[in-house]
Amino acid sequence: MKNVDYIIVGDGYAAFFFAHQLIINKKSFVLFSADKKGASQVSAGIVNPLVLKKFTTFWLAAEQIDFLTKTISEIESYTGQNYLIQEKIHRIFHDEMEKNLWSMKTETEELKPFLNPGFDTLETIINPFGTGEVNHSARVDVNGFFNGISAYLERHEILIREKFDYEMIELSTYKDFNFKNIVFCEGMGVRENPFFTDIQVIANKGHHLKVKLSEKMKHQYTLKKKHFLFPLNDDLHYYGGTYDPNERENEIDDFKTEELKEGLSAFYPHDFEVVEVNYGFRPTVKDRRPILGNLPDHQNYYIFNGLGARGILNGCYFSKELYEHIENGKDLMKEVDLKRFNK
Repeated sequence: MKNVDYIIVGDGYAAFFFAHQLIINKKSFVLFSADKKGASQVSAGIVNPLVLKKFTTFWLAAEQIDFLTKTISEIESYTGQNYLIQEKIHRIFHDEMEKNLWSMKTETEELKPFLNPGFDTLETIINPFGTGEVNHSARVDVNGFFNGISAYLERHEILIREKFDYEMIELSTYKDFNFKNIVFCEGMGVRENPFFTDIQVIANKGHHLKVKLSEKMKHQYTLKKKHFLFPLNDDLHYYGGTYDPNERENEIDDFKTEELKEGLSAFYPHDFEVVEVNYGFRPTVKDRRPILGNLPDHQNYYIFNGLGARGILNGCYFSKELYEHIENGKDLMKEVDLKRFNK
């Protein structure tokens, strides 16, 4: 038997950011990954401090972005790569009223740090009312992030690519491992977890396209009108993603694909080829807060779930909160504590 401080179960941002906390704090662990491409792996990786429909910000936005920047730098120290791409978001205005609303919000204390008061008019795309730049925005190289950390874990022989078998766990033993704590970071997979049967996660399905544009962009921005458009490798662009809280079959929805094509055509007036369609199911919660905590009868069994559409920011920031709670007894914020569902 091998003794470890932690077992992590999961494939996405929650699992990998929590693994990072264990790496920098020199804790022993193994990570069990079913090697599935879930919502995290097909996400856009957008780092955005705003809700761009209403030009508002959200809970802990500035703190989460600052912490992500610090964390990505720490990850670079052992993977040798920095996965933060400093490309600002440019919001394409629908009309003059929306542009004026942006101007008004730049004068508020809450939004002044995030809304650039200047406007741009970009070539190649349709933007008669111009665009506004989002300060402190960026994006993460999603494939690089998961591949880089996976490679590090594999080199240290702590990534186990197999589906976790709940029937093989006995108190603090799982197969050949004795563990102090186990953290389940399974996203929608939590529905199969017999220890957390009461977790109310809602599947929010999201689609995105990989497209080949016939006319190259003359700028290096992430564009946002209804959805996000930004460059990938191999002359492809990412366009997405949709939000569909009504659970549908585990397959591509043609009507969502058409919605995306129409959305891109609304501001990109040139031909484009859809090379690939992807989708994932984001684990969301009614109160839009992550879920962290442990079981009363198995106090070393923890959950880290419900990251929603802001998986990168929530996963990064709350991985540290969960680590501090487990190792140092720091109280969890009441907004994310699993106990909030016991009222």
